[in-house]
Amino acid sequence: MLAAYCTSFAKFLVFDKIVEHDFILLHTTRCRHTILTMNTGMKPEILAPAGGKASFLAALAAGADAVYCGMKQFSARMQAKNFGFSELQSLTRLAHQKGVRVYVAFNTAIRPDELEEAGGLLAQLADEVEPDALIVQDPGMVALARQVGFQGELHLSTLANVSFGSALKLVRQKLGVDRVVLPRELHVDEIKALAKACPPGMRLEAFIHGALCYGISGRCYWSSYLGGKSSLRGRCVQPCRRRYTSGSEARRFFSCQDLSLDVLVKVLKTIPEVGTWKIEGRKKGPHYVYYTVQAYKMLRDQAGDPKMKKAALELLSLALGRTNTHYNFLPQRPQDPISVDGQTGSGLLVGRLQGGRAKPYITAREDLLKNDVLRIGYEDDRWHAVRKVSRFTPKKGRLYVKVPGGKNEMKGTPVFLIDRKEKYLEQKLAALEKEMAGLNIKPAGHKHHTSKPKLRLPRPMPGKTLPFDMHVFRQPGNKKDGGQTGIWLSEASLSRLPKRVGDKTWWWLPPVIWPATEGEIENLVGQVLKKGGRNFVLNAPWQAALFPHFKGLRVWAGPFCNIANPLAIDTLKSLGFEGVIVSPEMGRDDILNMPQASPLPLGIVLSGLWPLCISRILSPGIEQNRPFLSPKGEQAWAVKNGHEYWLFPNWKLDIASQKERFHKAGYSCFVVMHEPVPRKVRMKTREGVWNWKIGLK
Repeated sequence: MLAAYCTSFAKFLVFDKIVEHDFILLHTTRCRHTILTMNTGMKPEILAPAGGKASFLAALAAGADAVYCGMKQFSARMQAKNFGFSELQSLTRLAHQKGVRVYVAFNTAIRPDELEEAGGLLAQLADEVEPDALIVQDPGMVALARQVGFQGELHLSTLANVSFGSALKLVRQKLGVDRVVLPRELHVDEIKALAKACPPGMRLEAFIHGALCYGISGRCYWSSYLGGKSSLRGRCVQPCRRRYTSGSEARRFFSCQDLSLDVLVKVLKTIPEVGTWKIEGRKKGPHYVYYTVQAYKMLRDQAGDPKMKKAALELLSLALGRTNTHYNFLPQRPQDPISVDGQTGSGLLVGRLQGGRAKPYITAREDLLKNDVLRIGYEDDRWHAVRKVSRFTPKKGRLYVKVPGGKNEMKGTPVFLIDRKEKYLEQKLAALEKEMAGLNIKPAGHKHHTSKPKLRLPRPMPGKTLPFDMHVFRQPGNKKDGGQTGIWLSEASLSRLPKRVGDKTWWWLPPVIWPATEGEIENLVGQVLKKGGRNFVLNAPWQAALFPHFKGLRVWAGPFCNIANPLAIDTLKSLGFEGVIVSPEMGRDDILNMPQASPLPLGIVLSGLWPLCISRILSPGIEQNRPFLSPKGEQAWAVKNGHEYWLFPNWKLDIASQKERFHKAGYSCFVVMHEPVPRKVRMKTREGVWNWKIGLK
């Protein structure tokens, strides 16, 4: 009988005509107990995404243990609908009544002029919404949350790139962080290594399902560099999803499939420090949220039942995501997340346009319900369109669709199912909304936040630091007259050094350190110290954990730390840093105003090649040091530096003309980054001011 229930459960989510019968079956006492209840004992929580009210309610309806969402401001998914105070207050109260935790994402890089607004928002959030946790990226937000009296947990976002073991101890002891969201690029052995290093009182959170980025978490500047819309600010326009040309082929060389650990989550269950399984998708609809939560509850609670496993996999296949990959999770059997010949548009592929311009149609690959939402073409096609299904169409049935007129690209264009609202799910959401309306909740703003909280901002550094230039190279032996030299730390760069190094050499640590490379970098740091090296630039704040102490050293935070406000700088000061090279993403006003409020000396990247992104993988079809073309015909190339692949555009960041203004504003370190350019790449003469004129969006 159980098999019938499971099969029925899978079907009723798809076939509108049998909803009533299967709805009854699902809600018999026996079926609810077998499928939906949670086992006793410790087990990981399932954390569901919510970008709007319907998705939030869908997470509750599906039985999620926790929901994460964002406000209208300061969220790393600004393209989601997100929430206002009144709505989030009511939803959080409803969730808490059902024993469901609520985490609010406050995980963007914060500009200097936003600190007061961010503090006021956090204070109101703490007083009126009372979420269980904040998810933050910016190190200054930890201090800000505590200043305004937030009493919940603090979780470091995956964008903070806490990616190696000793970093966990540092963020726990020095910042009081309760949880770290792990990068999606880790394989299970690396997750186990981090779990082993996890200090008491801290938990880890791992992604189990959802979109993958080609760039490493917190190390992608592609969208920002091309048009000012930063992924670190939640405004990424996903340039990696577009078509690029390598040789004679135009393909989506960087567009990843979706992560889906599906049955492999059983491995995560053996790692108790991983207390949360996270589903990505704050831009997804309620259908996706409901399906994925239900599926992973089955895989968590009834993993030993093959019928349940089969039903869960069927639900995931119909969750309207991209085709799935296990990616790097199994190190002995890694899967390439990029399939250049496959479909990487969001949604479920349900057909291709046929029949010509006069009367185009698709032959449905799946049953389509009335009011299903279809997208014709890819998101980056300027002429793509979204249409609703007007009538039920069975699998292999013909559905006529309206398409943008006069387009030669129409024939064969893929059509994706991107959202659906089944009758049974709408009933569940309506019931929850009615329940929420019956709660006795005082309206947001009832505590009369007439004035913003008075923030304790750091005192500006007294006096000035002597200015110096720094030219950064991959290998020693390259020098520029006047100034100091920076060298990227690596086995190759150290092998060419004399027994002693000069006091004008700065050692740059890589922007990413993995559990498997932590020991290697720590050993290289030790070699530099033995040779007399005393100057270091760290490219993640947590790399301070690789040093026994900073006594007698000059340690600066590098530009890949993404530091953009004085409160974040003050946090780095508390960790022992003596200076900060600010984020080159910032615009003119923010850059020029920063020294007036900074408690540490500041540096700025004046010029040089800056990566579009840093990735753990090389896309198939892309060769190192050979140019590929963007949709606008711009050249770029990939090269392996250390253990990662760096993608560079064929024009430089160049704001060197502003050096005198920077000096007058209070900057003391002026960085020029030198990277070798492949012979076949033609460098472009163009204004490379990044966000200098338009500001960081």
